[in-house]
Amino acid sequence: MIFTETKIKGTYVIETEKINDERGFFARTWDKKEFKKNGLDSNLVQCSISFNKLKGTVRGMHYQNNPFEESKLIRCTKGKIFDVVVDLRPNSSSHNKWLSIELTEDKQNMIFIPKGCAHGYQTLEDNTSVFYQMSKMYNAKSSYGVRWNDPKFKIKWPLKVSKISEKDSSYRLYKD
Repeated sequence: MIFTETKIKGTYVIETEKINDERGFFARTWDKKEFKKNGLDSNLVQCSISFNKLKGTVRGMHYQNNPFEESKLIRCTKGKIFDVVVDLRPNSSSHNKWLSIELTEDKQNMIFIPKGCAHGYQTLEDNTSVFYQMSKMYNAKSSYGVRWNDPKFKIKWPLKVSKISEKDSSYRLYKD
């Protein structure tokens, strides 16, 4: 696994190292020891998947407040997504900044998102699946979000939005 830190401190792009042979390939997607060695939260306690029928679907921008703040490891298992992280940590040098990465089934790449950041994505293909690993159990009372099109962040989504949930589209504008 190759870990590359991004412009948002504590957020890492993780590339799998494929071992190819006549059958296909084998690659590690999780290694507690490697995560600890890179200073990442290795206490992943919950896994989830999302399936998205239509290209252009937006999910996000989600986060959980204390004491349920969570780190996330995100991987696209089918299709392709435009994955977005927004740094909401007030004492961070990248506070209120965002970054994006394309996660694909073919690349088998991942992104690690630290506590205090909001996460969302837009599907770039129909029938896309995303796999999440989180460091805290989901807690509905601590679940929050910021608007996907909040003018404070000016996220440049690549496609016209085809689907978004009522909940995700109704988040208020973010205030520090």
